[in-house]
Amino acid sequence: MQPHRDKANVRPWSMVIISLGCSIVFSAPAAGQTVGDPAKARMQEMDRRELQLNRGAEDSGRPTDPKRTQAMMNQVSEDFQRILTLHNGIVRAIDAKQSFNLQFISEAAGEIRKRSARLQSSLQLPKPEPNEEPAADPKVMEIKDGLILLCRQIENFVRNPIIETPGTVDAQQLRKARRDLQSVVEISDAIKKRVDKQKP
Repeated sequence: MQPHRDKANVRPWSMVIISLGCSIVFSAPAAGQTVGDPAKARMQEMDRRELQLNRGAEDSGRPTDPKRTQAMMNQVSEDFQRILTLHNGIVRAIDAKQSFNLQFISEAAGEIRKRSARLQSSLQLPKPEPNEEPAADPKVMEIKDGLILLCRQIENFVRNPIIETPGTVDAQQLRKARRDLQSVVEISDAIKKRVDKQKP
């Protein structure tokens, strides 16, 4: 069970993620108007309310600052590209079939966790509902298995239609993106904690 061997291409994602950020921010009200099954409608309504609350907080201060918006988009792009770069480094470490450099794994996992958590906030992809169970528990996995799972979850997030096709509004895929991104946060956190205990 190896992660996808093709290293993720970093450069083209900068425009995709900027478009994604814009599409999530500006498309959420339309999602709330879609007719579908009750669970989907409830999820979309929740998203619409979250967006209104966020906008309300901004509106209570001063009008949206274009420089601030651009800075946020730059940060999103930087976080996304850095996660992909670290993902590629982890894939190379797994493929090397040598003992892991624990310092690198600890730093990579810690940075992935920090940047993924910031993406949750920036892209308004908060932690999923508590009743949505994770696919696997990274706390009980070997480090290599945890790293493979982490790479897969990063790849799942990157390949989600709302990421690959900016402007896509799909409540089911949005929920999956939230779950995948939350998994990245949790798995990277568990790996860092485990590796830090083993470091000399």
